[in-house]
Amino acid sequence: MDNIGFLLFDIDGVIRDVANSYRLAIQETVKKFCGWKPSILDIDSIKSEGGWNNDWDLSLEMINRYIKKNHLPISAPTRKNLIESFDHFYFGGDPKQDSSQWSGFIQNEQLLVNKNLFHELSQQNIGWGFVSGAELSSAKFVLEQKLDLISPPLIAMGDAPDKPDPSGFISLATKLSRSPLGDLTPPIAYIGDTVADVKTVLNARIKIPEQEFISLAIAPPHLHDFSRKKLRVQYEMKLKEAGADLILKSMSDLINVVSKLFRNK
Repeated sequence: MDNIGFLLFDIDGVIRDVANSYRLAIQETVKKFCGWKPSILDIDSIKSEGGWNNDWDLSLEMINRYIKKNHLPISAPTRKNLIESFDHFYFGGDPKQDSSQWSGFIQNEQLLVNKNLFHELSQQNIGWGFVSGAELSSAKFVLEQKLDLISPPLIAMGDAPDKPDPSGFISLATKLSRSPLGDLTPPIAYIGDTVADVKTVLNARIKIPEQEFISLAIAPPHLHDFSRKKLRVQYEMKLKEAGADLILKSMSDLINVVSKLFRNK
């Protein structure tokens, strides 16, 4: 039976909680080079601008802004030096080597979904894959080792321009649909947790207006604590204002929401 639709996933904040890994690496990297440790909410704020999907570039931008704002007599690091420090915090070892040797923040990551999700999607004739700004070794670690998925369809850092450029998203969607995208192809949805993810879908619509693209969005996991409900609502409003078609309250709602969405098309 043909697929009724396709669902592509962001990884960070959707498949795994990165508050104590990637975001902690941002905090420690920024602190190392300018003495200021941004809060998780500071990171949320700059991500809500919609143009900072790459955490290396985001870290460098935060350092530059802090230096300029406080008139500090120091220079920002080179991008190369920043990446080396960031990866030391995040991986705690060579990203190209066996993951058993890693001792960094990546070991803190908790899954937000389980393998059954992808089995259920396939059972309902929904194709799936991943479009992420994470480094390939990090993305493969969570998908293949922690979730035990076999050769999952994946676009990672370096495979395509950074989001919100839709090239990687369109490329993987085309591969999954096995035909040129257009009005004869089932709907294609993308779920992410940032404004850049939403803009990726909007930009895909500009590229291929005859294809139905759907933007699903969810607030990152650190905002789902009841004590941060007000902040979560504010964050969700920014996602909606950016153009998200539907805001999910929980990843546990995903199967039902997507199945109904595609079957009603």
